[in-house]
Amino acid sequence: MHRFKIAKLGEKIFWLLDGEKEHLVRVLRLDRGDRVIGFDNSGAEWLGKIENIEDESVACRILAKHYPEVEARSLVYLVSGLTKNDKMDWIIQKGTELGMAGLVPLRTKRSVVHLEGSKALERVERWQKIAAEAGKQSRRVRVPMIQNISDWAELPDKLPAFTQWLIPYEEEKTQPLSRLLPELDFDKPLAILIGPEGGFEQAEVAHARENLGAASVTLGPRILRAETAALAALTMVLAAGGDLG
Repeated sequence: MHRFKIAKLGEKIFWLLDGEKEHLVRVLRLDRGDRVIGFDNSGAEWLGKIENIEDESVACRILAKHYPEVEARSLVYLVSGLTKNDKMDWIIQKGTELGMAGLVPLRTKRSVVHLEGSKALERVERWQKIAAEAGKQSRRVRVPMIQNISDWAELPDKLPAFTQWLIPYEEEKTQPLSRLLPELDFDKPLAILIGPEGGFEQAEVAHARENLGAASVTLGPRILRAETAALAALTMVLAAGGDLG
């Protein structure tokens, strides 16, 4: 059954607008009487029957409401250094499928991509659409928030003060992520800092340790690409929290 993000929720009706309405009508060619699933990022979803299709909206009568157990119990965020080409698209799409709570794009010293002003806002909007589509595909009821591109100094304000920070670093030799996982509190948010192509500079790792309380960890003896490191670390943390596997 097709899933749609609800624009407006009433007691007996929910409405679909804009791109969701256009996708229902023009692409899927659904009509009155067809059943759909609506969600609104609250953790719930509604079974609805299309009751009326107008020029600017689709009204669906609510038939049932339930809370599917599809969201990760642990809030795990990715903070990803800006990468070139479509690597960030991949991280966002697959991170959403795996269960990440959100993503903060980060400007770093070794980032090849530089985005400012309107270009930065346009890219974030595009990334949010990728997250929304991946959320639908994986039947999530909460779409991860893709935040605005940030600098290091802004990170403490992006996530709660009690967030636990991890920073995979290729020069870390003594603390494997697997050894640290049992010490994490999965009732509190976690954030994983991932470097761009070329990784983090040593000064950035030191900044993360000193200002965020981040623990530097190794993901193993092999050097991983940025997108591989992001998804490997996310998978390990979610699995340790009981949300995968």
